[in-house]
Amino acid sequence: MSETSQKQTEANKNNAQQSTGPKTDEGKAVSRYNALKHGLLSKEVLLGGEDEKDLLELGKRLRSELAPANELEQILVDRIVANTWRLRRAMLIETAMIKVDCDGGENDIMPTKRSIGEAFIHDFANSDSYTKFTRYETNIERGIYKALHELQRLQGARNGEKVLPPVAIDLDV
Repeated sequence: MSETSQKQTEANKNNAQQSTGPKTDEGKAVSRYNALKHGLLSKEVLLGGEDEKDLLELGKRLRSELAPANELEQILVDRIVANTWRLRRAMLIETAMIKVDCDGGENDIMPTKRSIGEAFIHDFANSDSYTKFTRYETNIERGIYKALHELQRLQGARNGEKVLPPVAIDLDV
């Protein structure tokens, strides 16, 4: 393997100066979603096409129910709201995945109707997207419960209850 020549290094630096990303606010707003594929791992809670009013209502209901009393509790409730919203998105994605697989797939040359079982068998034998999807969904659910349990611990301690430390379990599979 040869080292990069001085000439190549200079050319790379010059090229890097040419492509520094979007300059306008509009360009930056568009480019922030460039890597978005399904939105389950997105830093953004609300994605295009989703109803901000529904997200705000969900947040209002959960804040009322969970009653955060300080900044740390509020952060945990915000995490619960965000992950609950992502879990709702996951359910929509799952429905769409099953529909596409049952309709024969969006890229099949000659689509055929399949049962849900046949769609899963086809996916497991080919792309295994359901396994990846389930892993994302499980991580989102785990995030909800982790934040909820920590919130309950903090609220119990604040209310003078004897609170056990969080339990950490190492699993080898």
